[in-house]
Amino acid sequence: MGRDEFDDPAATRAKHANPLLADGALVHVEVPRLLLAVRRVAGRDARESRTFDGDVCRIGSHPSNDLVLEDPTVSRFHCRITRAPDGSEWIIADTGSKNGTLLDGVKVLVAALSADASIVVGDSELGVQPASQRLVQLSTTAAFGALVGESPVMQRLYSLLERVAASEIDVLIQGESGTGKELVATELVQRSPRAEGPLVVVDCSAISPSLVESELFGHVRGAFTGADRDRQGAFQAASGGTLFLDEVGELPPELQPKLLRALEAREIRRVGETHTHRVDVRVIAATNRDLEREVNRGRFREDLYYRLEKMSVRLPPLRDRPDDVPLLVRSFLAEMGPGAGSELFTPAIVAKLALHDWPGNVRELKNYVERSLIVGDVPLPAPRGGANEVESPPPADLDVPFRVAKEAAIAAFEKAYLAPLLARCDGNVSKAARAARMDRMYLHQLAQKYGFR
Repeated sequence: MGRDEFDDPAATRAKHANPLLADGALVHVEVPRLLLAVRRVAGRDARESRTFDGDVCRIGSHPSNDLVLEDPTVSRFHCRITRAPDGSEWIIADTGSKNGTLLDGVKVLVAALSADASIVVGDSELGVQPASQRLVQLSTTAAFGALVGESPVMQRLYSLLERVAASEIDVLIQGESGTGKELVATELVQRSPRAEGPLVVVDCSAISPSLVESELFGHVRGAFTGADRDRQGAFQAASGGTLFLDEVGELPPELQPKLLRALEAREIRRVGETHTHRVDVRVIAATNRDLEREVNRGRFREDLYYRLEKMSVRLPPLRDRPDDVPLLVRSFLAEMGPGAGSELFTPAIVAKLALHDWPGNVRELKNYVERSLIVGDVPLPAPRGGANEVESPPPADLDVPFRVAKEAAIAAFEKAYLAPLLARCDGNVSKAARAARMDRMYLHQLAQKYGFR
């Protein structure tokens, strides 16, 4: 999306109505600081305090963590403490640790941290203590190239991206599907010193595992059946520019060591060849998987993750920045022509859209806007939290045999699960199977069974 959508009067009025953007191009915002007191490590008393004022504090036994605990019962990437989108509090989330994370004696997956809370990971204990807030200066731009948003979390993201784009450091972009990882990669490339060089994109999830090595590194004639000529791989094609590895979390385990060697030595060897080739390439990788969790589960190499994550950029889901929904809607409408959808997307309707969770994030919101312009009567999504409410099951029909009732209940669940799953993935069965972590053919059979396209 371009910048011209912000020139319309409605967008200008909305921008000045936002208190964050009211006075000038820069504002000062108070953000909380996190003070962690290390009380016990591996069962032994410890007295150490660390203050963090970034957006993320990672805790674990791996040296790349922000707080490293030399405790054999602590997972490599045990848990993560992140600042809430509005900056008002801190959230702790377990990242698939082996022994779990306890907050005030209760095992948690995700929870808000209170002052003077106690965190236990393995045989180590941490205390959370209040710390003085810090004033930070944020720009008030409503966009960063194709990225749109004026919320504080997006302003902090823009500030980080400006610094990252000016360098040539490898970058790992993490975020849910539909949050704009490709847009971020594009902006980093266009603003980098390698902007004039080649940009090669490899979707690691869309290539057959047997062809990934050839796609990345190339092959020589006769290397395998069907290799009738020499072929240059993505690394060589991107030399002098940037290689974007999309969905790198889908890379087969057997290829991960070879990618690691290419990243470390900046040398590749084509399939069927004995000598290596030097490459001059910047690597930007993206994934919708939590790679720290994947490392803990043994599905992603620890050293490869450490090598990819020289610089990490995490994109917020749309549910964490609902104030950006009106601005996004206006930008989508502006792309479709002057005055498009002005009668359909009234302020009242847009306000209702901001109450939805948008599990497909910005992509889902854009699809909804486009469908509405074509069909005109697309029902509003359920309000935030509506999809997560637990409904009481219908009363059991005791006149029906147990097996028949059970099959009917399973069928109802499968239909209720598959319909939004396929809608979120735009009908792409392979993508839906990866998102649900189920066999693709089984999902295809279920879709046919229930008449889903």
